[in-house]
Amino acid sequence: MLALVVATQPFANESAVRVAQLTHGPTHHFFGYIGQSKTIPWSGDGRYILALETTFQERMPKAGDAANICLIDTHNDNAVRVIERTLAWNPQQGTMFYWHPGHPQTQFFFNDRDPRTNKVFTVLYDIAADGGKGRRLREFRYDDTPVGNGGVAPNGEFFTAINYARMARLRPVTGYPDAWDWTVGVAAPKDDGIFRIDIATGRKSLIVSFADLREAVRDLDPKIDSSQLFINHTLNNRDSNLIYFFARANFESQELGARTNSPFTVRPDGTGLTRHDTFIGGHPEWAIGTRIIGSANREQVVYDVERKAIAESWGGPERFPNPEGDVALSPDGKWFVNGHREGEHHIYTFLQLETKRVLKSPPIYLAKWNGGPLRLDPAPAWNRASDAIVVPGIAADGTRQMFVLRLPK
Repeated sequence: MLALVVATQPFANESAVRVAQLTHGPTHHFFGYIGQSKTIPWSGDGRYILALETTFQERMPKAGDAANICLIDTHNDNAVRVIERTLAWNPQQGTMFYWHPGHPQTQFFFNDRDPRTNKVFTVLYDIAADGGKGRRLREFRYDDTPVGNGGVAPNGEFFTAINYARMARLRPVTGYPDAWDWTVGVAAPKDDGIFRIDIATGRKSLIVSFADLREAVRDLDPKIDSSQLFINHTLNNRDSNLIYFFARANFESQELGARTNSPFTVRPDGTGLTRHDTFIGGHPEWAIGTRIIGSANREQVVYDVERKAIAESWGGPERFPNPEGDVALSPDGKWFVNGHREGEHHIYTFLQLETKRVLKSPPIYLAKWNGGPLRLDPAPAWNRASDAIVVPGIAADGTRQMFVLRLPK
């Protein structure tokens, strides 16, 4: 019963943040990824929460392993309803759920793959279509370069797309195993990188190629020509006019060269590609304008990508035990949360930016899932009212479930 106790009881003298288990077994439920760049699990009206449902958590999914796509109805005792399924998912990132910023009450994006070709694509789904039965409004399929959603711009005009098959080879925790990859054997392809997909028209454009990135980091690695580059975390800022990402290589092995992990920004039209030599670690999250939140020198810092300088610090280990942990800024920009591990638990630190008030969450049990491609990352994701987050955890029956942490009123 340890899991149940630690998931529902606060620390001594820390009763402000309340936690409730949202989903239940015997199947597993999770949102995936992290609440960066206003990635919100809740629908626009706050009624539904998106979730994946799976029957296993002991291995990575294979090509034919489907996960159910569910709506959690917060107006009906958190009843879980299966509405679709996907063949493109993993335990860390899920299927890259995003509610459509232009139609957040009913439309959302997720990734899928063709069961015959194993080519990845993105789906736009409407839960209100066909009299409330729901259906796929559009599938963004590109046979020559089958890519999936990597982040929807908050203005709702486009999403960035990346090659999840390539990531499955080079960074398995973030990819879709056995997906079709047109770049096998090519270290820095000219026809792969970051794509911009216009949501209204479906028009696809390559805004940054791996060949471009190879030249941009050539001075950092003399063996860069043999390094297999890949991209993680295509983060659109809140103004939808900048994308922050990491150009990476040799994460699983350094046999071909030194590990590459260089941060970049680029505009959505492909102009202004800029390498940032100041490394902001962890899982960066956009603040307001040109500022991005991450870690440096064991502190939680705000870095200005325009000035290429650290603008301020929000505190070190005395406030945030792991400044490189998973972080998220509330939609209204007033609260910041950092998640870190303590033994077999996750703890969340909330910072109210105006008052500097700090709140600690009760511990959320993660059991043995603290490393490797099956790990349970803290992954906090805010609601639209900016007063609660959804997080993953292990329930008393050992299943992977979703929990809600709610701030005091």
